[in-house]
Amino acid sequence: MELISVAAVAENRVIGEGDEVPWDLPEDKRQYRARVAGHPTVYGRCTYEMFSDPPGSAYVVLSRTEREYDRENAYHAASVAEAVETLESLGADRAYVLGGGAIYHLFQPHLDRMVLTRVPGEYEGDTYYPEWDEAEWRLVETDEYENFTVETWERRGEDEG
Repeated sequence: MELISVAAVAENRVIGEGDEVPWDLPEDKRQYRARVAGHPTVYGRCTYEMFSDPPGSAYVVLSRTEREYDRENAYHAASVAEAVETLESLGADRAYVLGGGAIYHLFQPHLDRMVLTRVPGEYEGDTYYPEWDEAEWRLVETDEYENFTVETWERRGEDEG
């Protein structure tokens, strides 16, 4: 199964301020929702609870505390391994990791791809996308939009350098 993180990231790696995104890019929201539609998604509890209508076909919520969710297609996981096990039990060939910052950090070593919306400028925020070593990744696609760019990164294989 392929694990893909999707995030909108400012030049200073900010992805959020409180429970808000510090910019308004409706076109990015549309492409983001279209990308993950029909696939299971992974969230931290706070990020999941931010959405009145979370994107994706099923929701794996990573939390230290077991919780009940009002959607029958929402599942609790206490660890990355448990989240992956749940995703595999759903028959997923790919799943999207949608945040927040701690979840991106936990999944970073396990990701196959990253789809990063590059938001121009630096923003105030309290949540950041994790740092990553570009030598371990290759940029495979760049899509230019009017107010942002979407980059797709793939993890390099062991034999690539």
